[in-house]
Amino acid sequence: MKVYRLKRKFNGYKKGSQFYLISESEFIGVKEFVLRTEDLTNRLSLNESELLKNFIFVKEIF
Repeated sequence: MKVYRLKRKFNGYKKGSQFYLISESEFIGVKEFVLRTEDLTNRLSLNESELLKNFIFVKEIF
């Protein structure tokens, strides 16, 4: 599982909030990513450009 952190405020979440990448999918060249908050209560569904613009990869955990 990959861990991401917010670069800036996004969708009501504070800068620095931690998220887990739950799934990645690609359909006809469009990539979609599903992230969950650190406490696993909320979910975000993003496209690739939103992920790259607003999130920083932190680490990969097993």
